[in-house]
Amino acid sequence: MNTASPAPLNERWLIFIVGLIQFVNILDFMMVMPLGPDFAEALGIPASHIGYVGGAYTLAAAVTGFVGAFFLDRYRRKPVMLWSFMGLIAATGAAALAWDMPSLIAARLLAGMFGGTLSAVSLALIADCIPPERRGNAMGKVMGAFAAASVLGVPFGLELARMFSWQMPFLVLSAGSVAVWFAAKRILPELPVVTTVHSTEEQWHKIQSLLGDKTVLAAFGFMALGMGTGFMIIPNISAHVQLNLHYPREKIVLLYLFGGVVSFFGMRLVGKLADKMSAVTLSSFFGVSLSIALVLGFVWYPNPLPIVPIFMLFMLSMTGRNIVGQTLSSKIPPPALRATFMSLQSSLTHLASSLGAFVASLMLSQQDERLVGIENVAWV
Repeated sequence: MNTASPAPLNERWLIFIVGLIQFVNILDFMMVMPLGPDFAEALGIPASHIGYVGGAYTLAAAVTGFVGAFFLDRYRRKPVMLWSFMGLIAATGAAALAWDMPSLIAARLLAGMFGGTLSAVSLALIADCIPPERRGNAMGKVMGAFAAASVLGVPFGLELARMFSWQMPFLVLSAGSVAVWFAAKRILPELPVVTTVHSTEEQWHKIQSLLGDKTVLAAFGFMALGMGTGFMIIPNISAHVQLNLHYPREKIVLLYLFGGVVSFFGMRLVGKLADKMSAVTLSSFFGVSLSIALVLGFVWYPNPLPIVPIFMLFMLSMTGRNIVGQTLSSKIPPPALRATFMSLQSSLTHLASSLGAFVASLMLSQQDERLVGIENVAWV
């Protein structure tokens, strides 16, 4: 009988294709917020309600993340990723067909359903294939998709919207993602199912054991608080700099370009440091730098400092802190519960992000072409 072993895993290609999938996933989520003033004007949505559109994605991702915790470890990673990616591609295209706020929110809910699952399984696959001593570096590269989306995707999407319409970025991303899907189908490894859990009741007991672990709860709390507070600000950045700081619309592309560049190179360094340095030291450093960026950019304004370096500091601090958290989190669960852990974490962080976006929207209002209340959101 033929018992030939599978071809050895090429870590570089795996990291590249998972990073590319995450690039599409994150760009689909990220570009909605800078485009907020564009589609708000076209669809008659108040600028203060842009956070609801961003929050719809994270709310749906939170729900599917919790549901996914009950079954994701019982299925092979590759098919789940491919089906989730296909759903995300369809939902991205559907957003371009929106005609009002409810229809746009419906499309974003659909994108969140697939995007949340895709993110959790992608990180679980990396944790399955990359050993702990190299995992921080790998996570830094994969999460570099966040910076790459800022450097390349968001500016490109903003220019497409300026030259054509707000729908064009969604159409182009959806069409381009089809090629990534076929590449993923060819490159992603076929891994066996490692869980011994075969029923929902057994899985529920496993989830309860995870939630009873203080280390697990600490990791969840770290990521949820970080993402929740971050997304009180992120959906409103574009509206704030345009309405309150009078930053010209045609230069928004440069703002996200510079912010993405510093994140892209900074994240690679942070990924390597996360394998060598204390997580407390790194997370504390980024927490302090993030607080400085919030005060300078959103509380004490206008001020003599230009918004571009403040935004660069904000981006670097947010993404750096997330890399530290994801690297630590990936080392906590055993392989048989890795997707369950990642799915629960994805659910909690997306729920926190959604709550942050919704709470910020309740605190904000638009008056005389100004976004009022952003300084209170920044303090919170």
